[in-house]
Amino acid sequence: MKAGIVGLPNVGKSTLFNALTRSRKAEAANYPFCTIDPNVGVVIVPDERLYVLQKIAKTSVVIPAAIEFVDIAGLVAGASKGEGLGNQFLANIREVDAILQVVRCFEDSDVIHTMGTVDPVRDIEVITTELVLSDLEAVAKRIDKTQKKAKSGDKEAQAELALLQKLSPHLNEGKTANTLDVTPEEKALMRNFQLLTAKPVLFGCNVAESDLANAEANPFVQKVADYVRTHHDAAYVPISAKIESELIDLSPEEAKEFLQDLGVSDSGVSSLIRASYALLGLQTYFTAGEKEVRAWTIGKGWKAPQAAGVIHTDFEKGFIKAEVVSYQDLSTLGSVAAARDAGKYRLEGKDYVFHDGDVAVFRFNK
Repeated sequence: MKAGIVGLPNVGKSTLFNALTRSRKAEAANYPFCTIDPNVGVVIVPDERLYVLQKIAKTSVVIPAAIEFVDIAGLVAGASKGEGLGNQFLANIREVDAILQVVRCFEDSDVIHTMGTVDPVRDIEVITTELVLSDLEAVAKRIDKTQKKAKSGDKEAQAELALLQKLSPHLNEGKTANTLDVTPEEKALMRNFQLLTAKPVLFGCNVAESDLANAEANPFVQKVADYVRTHHDAAYVPISAKIESELIDLSPEEAKEFLQDLGVSDSGVSSLIRASYALLGLQTYFTAGEKEVRAWTIGKGWKAPQAAGVIHTDFEKGFIKAEVVSYQDLSTLGSVAAARDAGKYRLEGKDYVFHDGDVAVFRFNK
């Protein structure tokens, strides 16, 4: 699963990508289109639960969950018509599963803004408009293609056409596909359309170093908060890409001290990674033993055999039972034996839906 980092040129996308991946992989410079080819980085999902389980399991090996971030070229107005690197931008964003849109929420005369002034809501609207225009074109083409089949009595084509005709006026109003009121069946059908604005979106508010400790008071952040709740039903995370980039070369202890000096207890990047993980519809379960403690990534709503399958396909094929205890119970009680004695350790079958934080052992036929 990939989250694509998008935004106008010079809003801090590449700097943020470097901070997310703790690397210098993406060139960061003060001019548009610094990023031309998308950079891809695997990012560890911060999870303190792993280290509690490590003590319980008495192991030296900890393997966290990870997701991919893609740093995509900056977009400009007219991208849907090929302006700037528009066609490439749209093609790259089509390949990701969720969108992290970085918006500039700081003033700095030394950093050029391609539109002359800092206005994060306007910037969001520029990008949204280009994505909507691209989707409108895709919907129009699909309507033309589907009409003949629908007229011939094809039921699937008729259902598809009805949804497309519902989508078209919605997009024409400048609204995104993910805000359209649809049934579960329509939502599943819409995935076939591969619309850009159907992807879940999270907004990263890039603030100045001096604003990080009290980012919610930043007037730009407040504007973004009000706007995205109303128009996108989406979340936002304040972050200072500049500060995060300065943490890259520090040890965990030095980074913690650095952040404390700034009046913050946690890295903005950590919050952003966790929010992106949730945005992708992902959650974590754990295995914990003497060999290792490991976080496994699954989708929300996955049942026990599916969860077992991420370890090995044989686990899913031969699934018998899952031995499960919640992280909360195991961490509170301090051991598997204590969890068993307290009746918190249980056997679950094929219909059990895994929850975030479950700790499991699988029984399966070899």
